[in-house]
Amino acid sequence: MGVNVSVVAIDAGNSKTDVALIGEDGTVLSSARGGGFQPPVVGVEAAIDVLAAALGRAVAELPDAGGAFGTSAHVSACLANADLPVEEAELAGALEARGWGSSVEVRNDTFAILRAGVDEPRGVAVVCGAGINCVGMTPDGRTARFPAIGRISGDWGGGSGLAEEALWFAARAEDGRGEPSELTRALPGHFGLDSMYALIEALHRGAIPSARRHELTPVLFATAAGGDPVALALVERLAEEVVAMASVALGRLGLLAEEAPVLLGGSVLAARHPQLNDRITELLAVRAPKAGVRVVSEPPVLGAALLGLDRTGATPEVQRRLRAQYVRGAR
Repeated sequence: MGVNVSVVAIDAGNSKTDVALIGEDGTVLSSARGGGFQPPVVGVEAAIDVLAAALGRAVAELPDAGGAFGTSAHVSACLANADLPVEEAELAGALEARGWGSSVEVRNDTFAILRAGVDEPRGVAVVCGAGINCVGMTPDGRTARFPAIGRISGDWGGGSGLAEEALWFAARAEDGRGEPSELTRALPGHFGLDSMYALIEALHRGAIPSARRHELTPVLFATAAGGDPVALALVERLAEEVVAMASVALGRLGLLAEEAPVLLGGSVLAARHPQLNDRITELLAVRAPKAGVRVVSEPPVLGAALLGLDRTGATPEVQRRLRAQYVRGAR
């Protein structure tokens, strides 16, 4: 006879997956980590196999369970690449076919970051990592979101986008088409090169893998911190984009006139660059004066688990017990 798992919580990003099995009283019974979730690259079933491997490790660690648990649990999965409601529905169907629980709910992984940072499902989260995304939610089930699938959906920003912009401005600064910028030295210097021309050639011919372009994002922020006008302008534009997404989401949910949290997450915002995060706070004070801004430090899998407990009707005491286990660093 297996242990009583109430929620199977899954937070799956492009680079890693976290699974936590939650008991009815909010206890984290076991957890495990696996690889990234990339259905656009490997296909839906192969991507779900990655989740299955992590879940299998979590199940094997259940106390006195003999490597098994009942199937009455609710599966709360917050997944990268679930950018549209139709994709969430497709992935939910694929998870249901695995038989991991009696019910399944799939959300974009940005919802996990939002829910991890609030005591009730109310507020807005903006995530800026490789890309940029924003979601909002209220306790009555209403949500606000953007497609967030790149330029075709009106997005600008994210670490990858910032690196591309920095390269564009630096190339033009070096050859005279654009405004002079310290980026012409800082970007190639990061790779031990002496000019933008050398960096362009190295990227074009593969001497520097394209995947390493993201390393240039911190270089951009360091250059901005040194006062370079071009780099500062890019940071300013990102701050404006974050505030635009947050204020629109707050407006859609009717939260502009109320005190509501705006949570910042993802590697770029979690780095707490003063030129960026302080400017976001300044701009939001104008567009959403009652918004409270903070960087989320709680792990997203906590958010997936709390969303699951929301669905199962768990009491606030159960939710507090779960949160306490993550806040004190137990997981």
